[in-house]
Amino acid sequence: MNSKPLMPNLLKSNFLKFYYLCKNENMLSLKKYLSIIIFLLLLSCQNETEEQAYNTQGTVTKVSPLTSYLQRVAMVPTVQDNVIDQSSYCTIKFPYTITVNNEQIALTSPADYQKVFDNINASSTDDDIVTIAFPVTMVYYNYIEKLIPDQADFNDLIDYWNLYPDLLSKINGLNINYPITINSYNSSSQIASSVSIVSDQAFFNFIKNLNEGNYISLKYPISIVDYNNQTQVINNNQDFENAIQYAIDNCPENNIASVDFEATLTSGSWTIPYFFDDSEKTGSYNGYSFVFNADKSITATKAGVAVTGEWECKSVYGAQELKINFSSELLNKLNNNNWKLFEYNNSQIRLRSTGNNTDYLYFSK
Repeated sequence: MNSKPLMPNLLKSNFLKFYYLCKNENMLSLKKYLSIIIFLLLLSCQNETEEQAYNTQGTVTKVSPLTSYLQRVAMVPTVQDNVIDQSSYCTIKFPYTITVNNEQIALTSPADYQKVFDNINASSTDDDIVTIAFPVTMVYYNYIEKLIPDQADFNDLIDYWNLYPDLLSKINGLNINYPITINSYNSSSQIASSVSIVSDQAFFNFIKNLNEGNYISLKYPISIVDYNNQTQVINNNQDFENAIQYAIDNCPENNIASVDFEATLTSGSWTIPYFFDDSEKTGSYNGYSFVFNADKSITATKAGVAVTGEWECKSVYGAQELKINFSSELLNKLNNNNWKLFEYNNSQIRLRSTGNNTDYLYFSK
């Protein structure tokens, strides 16, 4: 079952090793062999769906779940100053000055946030109004900066971000110890390369600039600092995903609003924006809408034709697990007794199943 998806990844991995072995040579025979390997690589990929097969210990692409999670780890920290700017999607660039309860506070680093908290907590009878001394520069979660000249422009900006309450924001509680090395292969230009990433911003922009034909492979081991401020060694993609899920589940900054999962699941209609089962199969479910009913039935509708199945949610060793059961030939591909909740909010649900392979099922509104 796994041999086909694994073969292209194996060839990609061997190609990268072969490339770095002979890239400094200037021999015609080596170039000839390199061309043969490229040909075999491209030939082997033809049976994969859009060349997007996902191997949890090998290469990933721009659309692989891990790539999205890593980019969110590398986003700008924006939660720590929420008491000041009231937004999790932007932050105020240091240095700047605020006034709280008639006390002026200069902020030059994240350590100065404690001065704000101390002032607010000093009394239960004051109004705790925070006034920002403008102009200030706002830094968005994606490193874009904008000068805000006055309170009116600031209010407009916060109103804008409030239109997107369920935007998947930065994953807090996990810090990567840089530098890290990423090997890359471009299937269009047939060029392999290696890059050293030295900061969160560089990592965010590297992922942002990936094309669909890019395959990347992180060079392990990689060192991180987890939510408990403990250094942890990451040895493969699966380790990274597990560490990210731990941060999502345990770091309070990732759980600003408490949302009941079953209440969310049974509210409204859902579509499938991503489904990976050995290979990506999202397209097979285009046009379907899914309604999870309170009586534990689930209705999948496409072009006016409805199919009914069952669902069950329970906690297994502290993790939320969702079971889906359809009998129809296409929809039963969604059946999995091991769909574990990775993350969710009011409009997105992300499930993962780990075993010999890692599979993914996403629902969105």
